[in-house]
Amino acid sequence: MAKRVFIIHGWGGKPEGEWFPWLKKELEKREFVVEIPEMPDTDNPVIEAGVHFLKKAVKNPDEETYFVGHSIGCQAILRYLADTNVQIGGAVFVAGWFTLKGLESDEEWETANPWIETPIDLGKVKNHLPKCSAIFSGNDPFVPLENSSVFKEKFGAKIIIEKQKGHFSEADNIKELPSVLKELLEIAK
Repeated sequence: MAKRVFIIHGWGGKPEGEWFPWLKKELEKREFVVEIPEMPDTDNPVIEAGVHFLKKAVKNPDEETYFVGHSIGCQAILRYLADTNVQIGGAVFVAGWFTLKGLESDEEWETANPWIETPIDLGKVKNHLPKCSAIFSGNDPFVPLENSSVFKEKFGAKIIIEKQKGHFSEADNIKELPSVLKELLEIAK
């Protein structure tokens, strides 16, 4: 059975944005089956809708199922894993967060606060996540580097700190992200 990868975009993201098409193409060259589902209500993401959507999109996860998440997409993956009873193959988290900084409006904080304040059963996530890596940027305007310690301590994640990649977004002109490909290939061996 082919290894499946689900690339989960972030807040305001879209499947054809950022570095996602590049990663999809690179993984497909290596015979992975790759999906980049369009998350619901991307401009105003809600936990329950995101988790429900992932359940429908992924259908039957197993040890040959992998995830790549960006920003709030990492949160959606973690919450999905906390709500499932199946071990997956692993995940790569890019600019994943439990705390944020730099949001510019009350509306942005209103959207982010449920994601920040609603607990995730991290122990249950760890039971379903045998291998993972978490990639951060030293100059991310939204994600404090302290978030890396949660990924390391709670999930045993390999931590990678990139230089000058911002929030790994189109605004930062990031169209390719070789570290994600490298980490996913390592995890999926």
